[in-house]
Amino acid sequence: MGEQGDLWHRAIIDPTLLRVVGPVRGLRVLDLACGNGYLTRRWAREGAARSVGVDLSRRTLSFARRRERARPSGARFLLGSASDLKDLVDSSFDLVVSNMALIDIPDLRGAFREVRRVLDPTGRFVFSLSHPCFDLDERSGWMVERVRAPDGVWHDLVWRKVRGYREERSTRVPWDISPTETGWTTSYHRTLSTYSAELRKAGFVIRRIEEPSPLPEAVRKSPQGPYMLEIPLHLVIEAMRAGPVPRPPALRRPATRTSGRSRRRAGRRSGSGGRRRGTGSSRPGSTAGS
Repeated sequence: MGEQGDLWHRAIIDPTLLRVVGPVRGLRVLDLACGNGYLTRRWAREGAARSVGVDLSRRTLSFARRRERARPSGARFLLGSASDLKDLVDSSFDLVVSNMALIDIPDLRGAFREVRRVLDPTGRFVFSLSHPCFDLDERSGWMVERVRAPDGVWHDLVWRKVRGYREERSTRVPWDISPTETGWTTSYHRTLSTYSAELRKAGFVIRRIEEPSPLPEAVRKSPQGPYMLEIPLHLVIEAMRAGPVPRPPALRRPATRTSGRSRRRAGRRSGSGGRRRGTGSSRPGSTAGS
């Protein structure tokens, strides 16, 4: 990945993500599932009041910390799960960003709840992911047909084939580490309506949706670059906190017939006990996850 990202991040995904993120000077920024931390360090250098990267991989964080020691930016890196940010306090960030990571996190609901918890009430949540409508593991692919136009000129007609969109599942994805090495990760396909519903349940409203288009470098260097000028393979979403998260109604005991005196005594006991119980404060617990 380096400090600029690989070709797909550098020339397809990141330009749109960074445009949606905007200026970070003076902001408290959390880079969720930060990888080697190249964005965490970038935002620290751009004047973020605090730039923190969190990742679950010890090995990946070792790269992030080694790069930070070589060229200090002020970024800080923590080992932790996106769905259990136990080392971070409530409302401690103005901006949370997750770049191409939620697709690899099994507990999406827990991650969204934790993001809302650590986000300031006026803060923003920006994330990128594979476009759930067009990039579905091996169930999607390109079809290119050579056709002849009425003027006699031949050209490529590009189609994106998709099947099984509504079936949400996990898939092992191969990555070419070198000409002789292949690494594997687990990816989770979810529908667009699932992302929207889980954001709403966590107390977010979607403010903006962008579909990144490849820059000229990607069009030249990636075989898929020209096709993505027609059909996007990625999505960038900006969300904001929407206010209190609705809680399910408390279970009520069935009403029982009592005398007037019993009702008055029961009411006094219930009232005083309710006030005592209501004096404490708590937050909804997060779900343990990846």
